[in-house]
Amino acid sequence: QVQVVESGGGLVQSGGSLGLSCAVSGSIFPINDMGWYRQAPGKQRELVASITRGGDTNYADSVKGRFTISRDNAKNTLYLQMNSLKPEDTAAYYCKAHIIVLLEPRDYWGQGSQVTVSS
Repeated sequence: QVQVVESGGGLVQSGGSLGLSCAVSGSIFPINDMGWYRQAPGKQRELVASITRGGDTNYADSVKGRFTISRDNAKNTLYLQMNSLKPEDTAAYYCKAHIIVLLEPRDYWGQGSQVTVSS
């Protein structure tokens, strides 16, 4: 049973920093792409940043230059460092792990971690 568990997040003032971590366990297959998504109340879930197993990254325009995604393949852990936070970054942040299980692609999601930025 694959488990995806996020940690971090919380409440911070505008301009502050927060970090998120995401630990994936229970998979006997390697984790391919990983990503952070966020969903604000009344809005659709959107991609924040993604990273390939080899370390290639992709960012939403709204977070470029402020957020940094990274991963530790040996620990099956994903990270998101968020700097210069803005009130519009307030959302529930979700981690996704993409794993090929017996040739079948599957996405595994975490439970979400709340990030609240006060103005």
